[in-house]
Amino acid sequence: MAIGILGGTGLYGIEGFENKREVRLRTPFGAPSGPYVVGTLEGRPVAFLARHGLGHRLLPAEVNYRANIFGFKKLGVERVISVNSVGSLRAELPPRDIVLPDQFFDRTRRPNTFFGGGIAAHVSLGRPVCPGLAKTLHGAALELGLRAHLGGTYVCIDGPAFSTRAESLAYRAWGGAVIGMTAATEARLCREAEICYATLSLVTDYDVWRETEAPVTVELVLQNLAANAANAEAVLRTALAALGPRAARGCDCGSALRNAIVTDPRTVPAEVKRRLGPIVGKYLG
Repeated sequence: MAIGILGGTGLYGIEGFENKREVRLRTPFGAPSGPYVVGTLEGRPVAFLARHGLGHRLLPAEVNYRANIFGFKKLGVERVISVNSVGSLRAELPPRDIVLPDQFFDRTRRPNTFFGGGIAAHVSLGRPVCPGLAKTLHGAALELGLRAHLGGTYVCIDGPAFSTRAESLAYRAWGGAVIGMTAATEARLCREAEICYATLSLVTDYDVWRETEAPVTVELVLQNLAANAANAEAVLRTALAALGPRAARGCDCGSALRNAIVTDPRTVPAEVKRRLGPIVGKYLG
């Protein structure tokens, strides 16, 4: 299984899967958001997961991010493409534009590591997004004639409420490009799992910093979701076709743990080695 797709608000499935089946997994971190839809899309093996669960029942802070990413790892996924609805913190990033962030400013307070309990690791996050995967998505969007921007900082908050105007203005001053509630956590976990990660951030609103705009509301967001979801599906299909059936990874995402585990392997409890086997097995045996 090469590609994992995390569907966000407005994208709860993708049409056109061949040989489609549902896979329900349990992980050491509990149950994922729901069943993975596994099949073939544009000639590539793909696993799709709706981040917020069936019927969008999970708040961003309630999503079991560790289980979701661990499940992808168990399925053999090497690349994860995350689809997110975001607010814009920049005038030049209007609603319905697509942003491919390359940095995160994480304001959340949620579990965001597989490690602990007898094993410590510190992965590098200087470049938290896989550059090759992001460029492929950006190229696919441009090929379709969509307005897409490569790079920028994604500010990640817990939610579920949107920002106050003071917070939004502060995030702009810090250099934020877009604001959302999910991607930073996923990026950290994918790096620990040695999975390439990129997020397709779909702009729905201007958050609340722009005084000439009405404050962001669910109604405002929903008006742009249908168009964004259709664009996301088109970009995903085009990107999958561009990657090809046997596209090798030309990045170092797949070796992120090579020098990151600092615990003496002889002291790691056997149960921890077993539990994290899909992630650390090649390093600890």
